[in-house]
Amino acid sequence: MGAKTLYIEPGSSWENGYVESFNGKLRDELLDRETFYALREVRILTEQYRHTYNQVRPHSSLDYRPPESAAVLTVETIPELVGLT
Repeated sequence: MGAKTLYIEPGSSWENGYVESFNGKLRDELLDRETFYALREVRILTEQYRHTYNQVRPHSSLDYRPPESAAVLTVETIPELVGLT
């Protein structure tokens, strides 16, 4: 039909599923479990969560590998994929 979404309405999860999925995980795994008493505490805990999410936590869409290791694997296999080896 050629129909396209021109504008993503705030709070419309169907329009941006990846961001909504991450926001839900962040809320469930960090924000709803903590009581923050200082901005410094928020920064430290958020950085710890970011590190865990990107470097430790396995993602089902990446064959249960962390995104960082999946990215390294992809970069290392590029020459093979384009026939340079």
